[in-house]
Order: sequence, then C-alpha cells, then structure tokens
Amino acid sequence: VSAHDDGPAAAVALLRRLAGAFRLLCQFRCAEGVAELNGLPPAHYATGWVLSQVGRAYFEMVEYPKALQAFAQVQAVDPHRLEGAEIHSTILWHLKREKALCYLAKRCVELDRTSPHACCVVGNCFSLQKEHDVAIKFFSRAIQLRPDFAYAHTLCGHEHAAKDDWEKAMASYRTAIRHDERHYNAWYGLGNVYFRQEKFDFAEHHFRKALAINPCSSPLYCFLGMSLHANNKTLDALQMLKDAIAVDPRNPLARYQKAHVLIAMEEYEAALVELKQLLEVAPKEGSVYFTLGKVYKRLGQSQQAMVHFTRALDLSPKDTQQIKAALLNLEKDDNVDEEEEL
Repeated sequence: VSAHDDGPAAAVALLRRLAGAFRLLCQFRCAEGVAELNGLPPAHYATGWVLSQVGRAYFEMVEYPKALQAFAQVQAVDPHRLEGAEIHSTILWHLKREKALCYLAKRCVELDRTSPHACCVVGNCFSLQKEHDVAIKFFSRAIQLRPDFAYAHTLCGHEHAAKDDWEKAMASYRTAIRHDERHYNAWYGLGNVYFRQEKFDFAEHHFRKALAINPCSSPLYCFLGMSLHANNKTLDALQMLKDAIAVDPRNPLARYQKAHVLIAMEEYEAALVELKQLLEVAPKEGSVYFTLGKVYKRLGQSQQAMVHFTRALDLSPKDTQQIKAALLNLEKDDNVDEEEEL
C-alpha cells in the first residue's frame, strides 16, 4: 500500500519541480531555473524537453558552449525533436559556425521539411551567409506554417533590419509582440531600429520594455546604456553599463561603451582601466587599441598613443584612413610641442 501511495506523491513532486523550473525560466531567472532542473532524477533530466530548456537557459545567459552541449545531448536522447532547434541555430549564428549550422539545417529538413522550427534553422543558415532575401523567405514560410510563432516573426524582423528596411522590420517585431507580449527579443528589435534611426527617446522606451521582461540580460542593459549616452544622459548611461558588466563581466561591448562614456566625462584614467581589462577579453580588436591610443593622447603620453595606434593599424586594415589621420595629428602635436620648447 505504501509503495502504491509513493507513486502519486513522487509524480506530484516531479511535476512541481518541473513547473517551478519552467516558471523561473519564463521569468528569465535562468541560473535558478537550471539549478532546479539539475535537481531532477537522471532519468527525467536526460529527456528532450528538459535538455532543451537547459540549452535555452544557457543561451539567455550567453553561455554558448554550455548551451551547445545541452542541445547536443537533446540530439542524442531525442533525435527527432525539432522544437528548440531554432535556438540551437541562433547560437551557431552568433558563433559564426557556418558548417555546423549547415549540417543542423540539413538534418532538420530531412526530419521534417514542413516544420516551422526547421524553416527557422534554414533561415538562420542563409542569414549567416548574408543572403537576407532567401532567409526572409524561409522565416516567412515558418510563419505560414505557424502564424503565432513569435520568434519567427522576430527573426524575419532582424533580416529586414539588416537590409535597412525599417518599416517591414518594425511590422514584423510588432506582430511578434501581438502574439507574445513577453517576447523581449521583439521589444529589443524595435529599440534597435529606433536607435539606428537616431530616435533615442523611442529606443530608450523599447529597451526599457525589454529589460522589464528580462532583467537578467547584460546586452539589454548595454544597449539601453548606449541609447542614454547618445541622448546625453551620461550618468544614467554609465549606471546602465555598470549594471551590464555586473550581470556579465565578460561582456566586451559593455566595457567598451563604458570606456567611451568615461572618455566623454573626461575620466581618462578610469577609461584606461576599462580598456586594459577589455584587452584581456579581446586582445585582437583593433578598435580597442585605437581608443586606447586616443586616451593616451589625451593624457599627454604620445609614445604610448603611437604604439597603440600602430597596433590598431595592424589589426584593422579597413580603418586605415582614420588611424593614419590620428597618427598624423599626433605627429603634428608633437612637432608643435617641440617648437614651443625651443
């Protein structure tokens, strides 16, 4: 009798844990959600649905290697599962892993070419190759197959935005929000369009809407900080960028933008600290060396400025004209200083 009684109790306990974890993930409390799922018995953890949720959580936390590991496990335990493949493909898109993304697209189409998830994977594959029109066709096909698929609408919006087709991009994002008002990616998309149109008040509003839904996103704090800085709200911008770094200390864009805000405030020593920390994360980023050169120039350290401008020249051939102009100005300033000394 006791064994019979344990069965329903164990099932209820399992469902309670799964529901609790799902609630945390819906609130974007991803680390807590993963911890809750990790407490499941191995037989229940190693299922397609649970591992997909783990992969999605790591994706939201921008921990892409762990997310890919989770999605690889999904393929092993549930090889016919397509739900979640759109997130898997987005991770590969961010990491610029073209071969892996092409393989995933081929696999998904072979499983079910009429799946909206498979269409999104193929769309991401073409998006990575900069074939935006073809990508839009596949995202539109996904929407045809499942009109309430908010993520497909958002991906379609991103492609329109990549083509600078602002009206169609905004229409796609708004449709996504109509289907799921908590789809923060679409709120971010609208904010990004307004930011690129230099409508910074509107951009700020939409980034704040996205942050209200997902307050654990370092990129959202960063983009809001950039909007505030562009709108001359310097102190608010600095606070948002500090929050972005607090959420994810590895976010290079947040440190780079924070350094720019500090430069605007003439806090050159503080900017130098941020840029040096950034070099540890992105040692081959020419723009960081160029900004360091400008900071050293402001601090009157011409030799260090020249070293960093020269390094930027080696790493960023596409910005040669701008960097050479900075080097030329540096030499002119040095000549003026020497003449003044004479």
